[in-house]
Formats: sequence, C-alpha cells, structure tokens
Amino acid sequence: MDDLFGAAAEPSSVLTDAPLAARMRPRTLSEFVGQQHILGPGKLLRRAIEADRFSSVLLYGPPGVGKTSLAQIIAASTRAHFERLSGVEGSTADMRRVIAAAAARLRNKQARTVLFVDELHRFNKAQQDVLLPDVESGIIRLIGATTHNPFYYVNSPLVSRSQIFQLELLSQEDLVLLAERALLDPERGLGRYPVRADPAALSFLAEASEGDGRRCLNALELAVLTTGADASGCIQLTKEVAEESIQKKAVLYDADEGEHYDTISAFIKSMRGSDPDAALYWLAKMLYAGEDIRFIARRIVIAASEDVGLADSNALVVAVAAQQAVEFIGMPEARIPLAHATVYVATAPKSNRAYAGLGKALEDVEKGRVLAIPPHLRGEGSKRFGGGEGYLYAHDYPEGYVPQAYLPEGRVYYVPSDHGLERRIKERLDHWRSLFEGKGEEVSR
Repeated sequence: MDDLFGAAAEPSSVLTDAPLAARMRPRTLSEFVGQQHILGPGKLLRRAIEADRFSSVLLYGPPGVGKTSLAQIIAASTRAHFERLSGVEGSTADMRRVIAAAAARLRNKQARTVLFVDELHRFNKAQQDVLLPDVESGIIRLIGATTHNPFYYVNSPLVSRSQIFQLELLSQEDLVLLAERALLDPERGLGRYPVRADPAALSFLAEASEGDGRRCLNALELAVLTTGADASGCIQLTKEVAEESIQKKAVLYDADEGEHYDTISAFIKSMRGSDPDAALYWLAKMLYAGEDIRFIARRIVIAASEDVGLADSNALVVAVAAQQAVEFIGMPEARIPLAHATVYVATAPKSNRAYAGLGKALEDVEKGRVLAIPPHLRGEGSKRFGGGEGYLYAHDYPEGYVPQAYLPEGRVYYVPSDHGLERRIKERLDHWRSLFEGKGEEVSR
C-alpha cells in the first residue's frame, strides 16, 4: 500500500531501526516546527501549498532545518506522486527515467509528480539543464534542496523558473519542542521509555545543536538509549548525561564554497564596522573549522590597509607582523597573533580615503584621456627636448615643500578624513594646498 508520499510504506521494522530524527519527520504542516517566516499563517509558501498553486521551489538552508521534510509535506499536501533523487548519487539516466515516468503518469492518470532533488548543487550544469524543459512544461514540479546559495550554485535558467525560499536555523525553543514531542511519542519517538528529562538537559541539547534539528534528536536518542534506569525504574536525563551524548560539532563550513565566503565576509565587515567581539567570533569559527590560517592573515592585512589606512598606519604594521608570525609558528599558537591583529584592526580608527583616491584615479585613467606629463617632471631622457627644466627641488625649500604643479589639471584624488592620525595629514595637506593656491595656481577640488 502506498503512503501519503506516493511511495511504498516502509516496513515497521525499518521505521523502528531508523534514527529518531528520521522517525520523527513531520507529516503535515501542523507538525512542522520552525520556519514561520515562510510557513506561518498567511505567508507565501504556506498559501501556495494550501492552494496547490506552486510550480518549482528551491529550498536553501543549513542541514537539519527541515528541507527534506518540507518537500515530503508539499508532495503529500498536493497529493502528487513523490520521487526523490540525490545530487550526490543521482545520474542523468536516473533523471531521464523519473521524467519519462512522470510524463506517462500525467498522460495516463492525470497525476502530477513532485521530484525532490536533495543537494541539487551537486548536479553539474549539464545535469541541471536536463531538468529545464520538463520543469518549464510542468511535467515535473521540482523541489530542490541545497545548503549552498542557489544564486551561485544552481543554473540561472533553473533559478529563474523557481521560487526560492531560505530556511533558517531552528531556534532553541523549536529544538526543545522537537525533543519534548519525541519524548512523548510512543509510536515513532521515545515515549515507550520511562524518561524523566531535566529541562536544563533539553535546553543544553538545544543550545549545543545550534539550530540543527537532526543533531538534537539524534543526541537525545543516544542519551536515552545509553542511560540505565535508576532504582525507581526511570531513566534520568540530566544535563550531565546530555553533555556526554553530544560531542564536538561539525561546523557548517565548506572551504571552497558558500559558507567559506559568507564567513570571511562577516569577519571582514565586523573589523570594518569596529566590532572586535563579532570579529573574534567569526575568527574562532574559521579556526575551529580548519580554515587556512594564511588566508585569514591575508584578509587582515588587506583590511588594515583598505579600511584603517592612514587613520592608523600601525594597523598595517601589526597585520603584516601577524602574517609573518603565522608563517613562522603555525597552529595552534598562530591563533594568538591572529587574534592580536584582528582586535587591533577592529578597534583602530577607520579611513579608506587612500584606497578610494586610487579608485578615482584609476577611473580617470580608464575612462578619461591620458594626461600629459608636465615638462618639468620629465626624466633625463627628455632633457634635449627641455624635459626637467623649471623643476623645483622640494628639499631646497623651508618645510621641504614648494608650490609646484604635479598634474597638468591639478586634480584632487586623496581627500583625507578627520579620523585618527589622518587628521594631521589633512592639516598638512590643507596648508600646502593653500600655499599652492596662493601662488595663483588653480587647484580643482
């Protein structure tokens, strides 16, 4: 007999042997926990499911937040036949077989097919292209699940034909609710066991699972099944037991994919935004996940010059010293100079005026006419044509400065800020520029 998802129901022995997270998959929207920003009353995805008016959907989010469960609920709610493929194991032949069966099902029985592709980003471009014609014609209704940003890892034509919904990490309240349901459910959960759960234990599991429902439920099952009953016949689920049941977590961090870029972006923006606490957290995440320490050091050096700049030139000195220290000492001690440089850059005054000035100059070089070099600035090779004549040697004058044009049009690219030490640079430049203007030269601002 077929189940709600259009596939043969699993034998009870298989269901019993499955991990708790698999047994406790929600079967309806009312059982689904979390994601209220897309599934709450009146929200777009919920309306589309209830009205059976969706075409293709891409579900994007971290592991353990309900992407597969939601796909199965959608198929059941729309009473469509449910097929599942994996981007890791599936082949083009598998896709063609499912599509052919879907076309026959629609033609002969007027029955629609929902094709769920887990880890859709693992399919290459050619494989993803196979889906396009049949998604567009409506032969299949695609639900793709991915932990990677679909705008980067899914073909643009497929993205344009789909509605994209981002699933968020589950809250601690959501995870505690999942655990409580599992403890009370005698059929699919742990309700047949005499468990007395300390609220502190459930809170700890929820916190340590960091938004991953699968991890929370599997840790709960391990805690219950490996703890003996006390003299009263109860399994006491304490915080100490919970701590033993959940080991070092695997941080979601693909070294060459979306999470890598998002984390380094958060790290850089935290330093730029002068938040040392946030910067240290993202640094810790990268170190925990095994990010290349040279890569981290390079980004700190760039931030020291790009974002701190002349407001505190020592930031670049500290960042380069940290980069050299990382090369010299390696991990685990390399985390110390990395933290030193991170906090220095984050707490330093900020100015990007030198970098911004270069950007303006490059734009003029690329888009404007190339300016002629003033004759008095030309080198020895131009002497016979009058090159170098009239050049004033700055060191021969008081303050080591003499008013003299170095650009034929007197353009200004560097406009210093009032931040940090750059205020003193601004004062010097204002003074020199006033002397230049006093000589009757025109300076364009």
